[in-house]
Amino acid sequence: MFSIRSHARWAVPLALTLTALGTAVPVATANATGRAAPAAPVREDFDGDGYADLAVGSPGATVAGQAKAGAVTVMYGGPHGLSTARRTVVTRATTGVPGGPAKGQGFGAQLAKGDLDGDGYADLVVSDTDATAGAVVLWGGPHGLSGGTALPASDTQTGDFDGDGRLDLALFRTGNAVGDDPVGTTVRIWTGPISRQGTPAAVAALPDLAEDVRDGVAGDVNGDGRTDLAVTAYCGDGNDCSYLYLSGPSGLTRVADTPGGSAVALGDFDGDGYDDLVSGSPFGERIQLAYGSARGIGGPSTWRTYSQDTAGVPGATEEGDLFGWSLAAGDITGDGVDDLVVGVPGENGSQGMVDVLRGSRSGLTGAGAQGFTQNTKGVPGTAEANDSFGATVRLLDINGNGYADLAAGAPGEDAGNGAVWELRGRPTGLVTDAALVFGPRAVGAPYAKARFGDALR
Repeated sequence: MFSIRSHARWAVPLALTLTALGTAVPVATANATGRAAPAAPVREDFDGDGYADLAVGSPGATVAGQAKAGAVTVMYGGPHGLSTARRTVVTRATTGVPGGPAKGQGFGAQLAKGDLDGDGYADLVVSDTDATAGAVVLWGGPHGLSGGTALPASDTQTGDFDGDGRLDLALFRTGNAVGDDPVGTTVRIWTGPISRQGTPAAVAALPDLAEDVRDGVAGDVNGDGRTDLAVTAYCGDGNDCSYLYLSGPSGLTRVADTPGGSAVALGDFDGDGYDDLVSGSPFGERIQLAYGSARGIGGPSTWRTYSQDTAGVPGATEEGDLFGWSLAAGDITGDGVDDLVVGVPGENGSQGMVDVLRGSRSGLTGAGAQGFTQNTKGVPGTAEANDSFGATVRLLDINGNGYADLAAGAPGEDAGNGAVWELRGRPTGLVTDAALVFGPRAVGAPYAKARFGDALR
């Protein structure tokens, strides 16, 4: 049976508390105009047709007889959204991909995206459950992803960390903690462009971390034109945590611990031009929001908390719902303000649920919030125990109409084979009139216990 506590390699028991800094975070100020030029955007389009594409990780897939070797499926976007007919399945057995499939490798456990070589096509970085296996870059082009280059990393994130208009890559090399104590992480920043031989323009080393980095998200918290980075990590004794790196003239600097640790998101939820930080505390059944500004984020007294008991938010706070297990930010309604999707995969016996909180000029609000399950009218499928619908969520404009669409994963669907849902964004919010669900069988991917949808990018 599928267990939400074991579906991902970083799923460890979480504590409900986390030490955090009590003062405002100092950051670089904006330029004389009051706002720096925006950092280089992360390109979402692997084949250059102008539509965002979705990468789906299934780290439990059996490949070449190797159990849990892992696979990645790329679903190409288009004017009518995703189609099961337009996709690419990639494994370590695919021609041009370095290495080979191995038992327990978990190819596709973590994903990052962006135009690393500056050719106008997004590239995909794929990491593994086995942190010793290293990551792989799959290169974008007019026919989609192809080839591959090995990287010395177990987790990666993309962003314009130096503000020069070219995408950079943060590489984290993390061990697998066996007991209570984390192994630690080495951190390197590769300045773009990065050649297809795996050579960056420059390399900068950041101080090693005592924690084991698991995942993260990038955005510009202080509006200085450089990408900042929020990271989740295993901190020891069963505790997850998260913290914020801010970019400046001297590079990325770790400046603050933040509440929560299972998931983080960066988005502009009040439309002021500064990204805001959200972190999830799913075993506390809540999320925390810190608003960005030219001075960065404030101390804990300024953070706001939301739960299923917040007015307007669908559902009710119950132990085991895991509200905040996954998070995604994007502009669903096209009003210029980001909205927030919150995964609640433990809802109703791990059937799972997704809540959508609206952004507004006055900030994130429960007013007008939406809730979706597999039993919601218009959503394909039937909610069943251990599906864990909403264990992963992603927002991106798949059909190019200016509204962010939702991709939601249920890795426990179909006895652990997994599935992904697409719901379209509209001015009224998410709608179900063109909803799509697809599993690994439908796209020709390895399917038995594959945990399809365990990672989305």
